[in-house]
Amino acid sequence: MVEMSVSPPTVTSTRATRTPRRGSAPGAYGRVAAWLSKRVEVALTQVDLTLPQYRVLGILAEGSNAASGLAGRLAVRPPSVTALIDGLVARDLVERKQEEGDRRRIALCLTPAGVRIVAEADLMLDAYITSIAATLPSEDEAAALGSLELWGHALSNFHQQRTTSP
Repeated sequence: MVEMSVSPPTVTSTRATRTPRRGSAPGAYGRVAAWLSKRVEVALTQVDLTLPQYRVLGILAEGSNAASGLAGRLAVRPPSVTALIDGLVARDLVERKQEEGDRRRIALCLTPAGVRIVAEADLMLDAYITSIAATLPSEDEAAALGSLELWGHALSNFHQQRTTSP
């Protein structure tokens, strides 16, 4: 029998090596994020959307409209985005439009039905997540909801750094 020793990967940034706060097990953050993601995914069935569809509609609702940029923003391959968009177009939630100056470039826009369903999903998910947080003492509830806002900023900054770095 051969014994092997496996060392953890070397991390160059000390910020990346922060450990969970005292009492948290390794992987706790990722597991909680995955658990919350699954709860959101299940809740979206109430408005007949999948999590990837909701993500696309949310990005389009923010004003992004280039099909080419969606793959990077969603962290998926372009063929996956095409399939998602095809499904949303078939449901009349998104429409494709050729841009005036460049016929090769396709813009994506929410239809009125798309605007309605993303607004409905946003309200429903905000209420659902708030109801989960409401099971905590009030100061912890505020901290939990505030941390989601901070994660939104962190993810936006992370995305921006990755798209502007050489």
